[in-house]
Amino acid sequence: MSNRKQKNVVRLALSYLMLTILAVCAVYPALWIILGSVRPGKSLYSKTLIPESFTLQHYSELFNSRIILFPQWYMNTLKIAVLSMLLGVALTLLTSYALSRFRFKNRQNFLSILMILGMFPGFMSMIAIFLLLKEWSLLDNPYALVLVYSCGAPLGLTLIAKGFFDTVPRSLDEAARIDGAGNFRIFAHIILPLSRPILTYLALLQFVGPWVDFIFARLILRSKENWTLAVGMWDMVASQQNSNFTVFAAGAVLIAVPITILFMIMQRFLVEGLTSGASKG
Repeated sequence: MSNRKQKNVVRLALSYLMLTILAVCAVYPALWIILGSVRPGKSLYSKTLIPESFTLQHYSELFNSRIILFPQWYMNTLKIAVLSMLLGVALTLLTSYALSRFRFKNRQNFLSILMILGMFPGFMSMIAIFLLLKEWSLLDNPYALVLVYSCGAPLGLTLIAKGFFDTVPRSLDEAARIDGAGNFRIFAHIILPLSRPILTYLALLQFVGPWVDFIFARLILRSKENWTLAVGMWDMVASQQNSNFTVFAAGAVLIAVPITILFMIMQRFLVEGLTSGASKG
């Protein structure tokens, strides 16, 4: 065997070894949580990975407990995530389409501002947003989260969507204008049907963000009935008196199932949208 072939074999073996290690690091914690959710008792710690006995009591407790308002938290989070997704995607698509197709004064400056603002973490604006919502009497209001999530979506996603729209041939727009179509009709009937990959990418990203967000939801929502899943789940294990980690694991599994199914179904469109949007700036 030549030296080149030996190097290729070693490189391939190291690649598989690294991928195996990464797979174990990714799968093992998830498997521990899933098995912990069906393990009797309150502690996730166990001498063995597979429990000696299995129980669904923790799942039942999530829906039957008077202290844990899991169904209500679930519906609150679902409502916030869906509304934020619809409004955020609509604002992002309209903004990115305008930046891609129209030429107006200070357009380049606007793109530069978007890029610069995207470099700063959202935590820097939390105090300012909190004070604004307090002045508008929107604290402890789930729709305040929808407002912030949806209006903040264009800041982080516009450039990606614009990159995708740049790949759509302008000849389609020109042909439609010859037939008498206006800008909105071109956008709705020509651009959107061709934008399924980026639309899927934006929708999933804008849904998952509010679904798992904790810090901003904890800052705004005060009453237990208005909490989201992240805030409610944190409260379940925040104190020593209420540290039922197996029930927490059961809730984590139920939270992860819809997101996992969506990503498995939409994976192809997700990758296409990300790569297409990144191809041009």
